[in-house]
Amino acid sequence: MPNRLMSPLRHASGAGLGFRRELIEPMMSGVPEAIQFFELAPENWASMGGRSAKQLRHFTERYPFVCHGLSLSLGGPAPLDEALLRRIKAFMAEHGIKLYTEHLSWCTDDSHLYDLLPIPFTENAVRWTTERIKRAQDILEMQIGIENASYYVAPPGAEMSETAFIRAITEEADCALHLDVNNIYVNSCNFGFDALEFMHALPLERTCYVHVAGHYVEPDGLLIDTHGSDVIDPVWSLLEAAYQRIGGDVPTCLERDFNILDVGLLTAEVEQIAQLQAYAPPIQRKEA
Repeated sequence: MPNRLMSPLRHASGAGLGFRRELIEPMMSGVPEAIQFFELAPENWASMGGRSAKQLRHFTERYPFVCHGLSLSLGGPAPLDEALLRRIKAFMAEHGIKLYTEHLSWCTDDSHLYDLLPIPFTENAVRWTTERIKRAQDILEMQIGIENASYYVAPPGAEMSETAFIRAITEEADCALHLDVNNIYVNSCNFGFDALEFMHALPLERTCYVHVAGHYVEPDGLLIDTHGSDVIDPVWSLLEAAYQRIGGDVPTCLERDFNILDVGLLTAEVEQIAQLQAYAPPIQRKEA
């Protein structure tokens, strides 16, 4: 395979894959060419030592990585975990990682709740969450991306639409959008709204990163965002529509957290992302 050693502090681009321990051994001898970068949750790796740390270094020396957080709880009532942010900052510097994103949700109170819960769509929540994102950006010394989240109970007391809520936060915090097309599709089916219309109402001009994934359908028809199944055609179509607005140069990651059976099958989905990116029209972006 070609030498793909990269310089420090490199940007992810193209189509990528979530970095899972189950994939390490089959990919130590070679990563399929379609996979241009990897994504990991820094909470799961920042304190890792021994063999796991050496294996991670093997890949971060050769491929760009993105950090996607799980536990910062940007909308939560507990104090912002600044110690975690500093660990993440050091981890990103150590491995040359340039992009950090987090869920627009909350997951802590007195302790971690082990679920990503929706933030009420209110003016107070905009102000609260915005200040926490600004603080996170100050500590990390970079703009971060916030991901539109999936949820299963609509937050009470809404004073605006979810898309208006997301736009207000991105504008007031001057942060980027991490667009998850599967989350849009899951929510649209569970709550009965038009996925394409919702997506077009988001601040897509701020998109820095994209997720695509599969989900599970319960017997009663409820969709669960499991990242454990193949991506279905309506989600691929939503991704294709997104590229018509944001262009094909935004890095896009295939999330697969469970039922990881075959690298070849995952690579085929990564290749499908790359194909959609290649057919996307060029987009003229405004300079920051």
